[in-house]
Amino acid sequence: MAQYEQVLMSADGVVSRMRALDAALPARDGVAVFNRVYLAVAEAGDRPVGTRRSPAPGTAITLDVRCAERYLTAVDAVRPPACWRPLFQSRHHPGVRPLQFALAGANAHIGHDLALAVVDACRSLACEPEDLEGEFDAVGDLLVALEDRIREELTPGPELLRIADPLTHLLGAWSLERARDAAWTAARALWALRQQPEVAGEFTDRLDTAVGFAGRMLLTPLPH
Repeated sequence: MAQYEQVLMSADGVVSRMRALDAALPARDGVAVFNRVYLAVAEAGDRPVGTRRSPAPGTAITLDVRCAERYLTAVDAVRPPACWRPLFQSRHHPGVRPLQFALAGANAHIGHDLALAVVDACRSLACEPEDLEGEFDAVGDLLVALEDRIREELTPGPELLRIADPLTHLLGAWSLERARDAAWTAARALWALRQQPEVAGEFTDRLDTAVGFAGRMLLTPLPH
């Protein structure tokens, strides 16, 4: 139970930190755009970070918390992971639309953070990735809500979003389902490589770089 209480305290800290970021950052800041949508889903969803209770103490929210902590660690880092750098570097660019900022954040968080969070959770709970598959799917549902909210709040209306608009092509270029499937495969591969730290480190670096490349494409400045 002590471990469960510790995880709950970490979950409360995650939400508090996101609230503090929301209050401190300018509304048009690219990180603020992603953080605002993430926080809204965490607070208002059916399964918000830090509020679910489970008959399996510690397991239920460990993956949620580990995933969110990786995002917040990147925000505070002097040199964040490559997957987050495009968003942080472009966060004030006037040619990047809010929807792009939000999708780039989701890309980094799902493609990179979620995969590594599974490994973090397996180490914390002394279990195998397969033991967390149901929890992974549940976190995936939370992320689907995140994507839905991004598209609902930030996508221009049909009268503005025309087929010739480059934003239309960006919307079709990134898929949460594909990103989530890739994250699960990456997590299982990393866990299988845990006894080979050099290979695991190289795999992690390549994953980080690839996700960062996709994020940079999502943040291509567009004409208004």
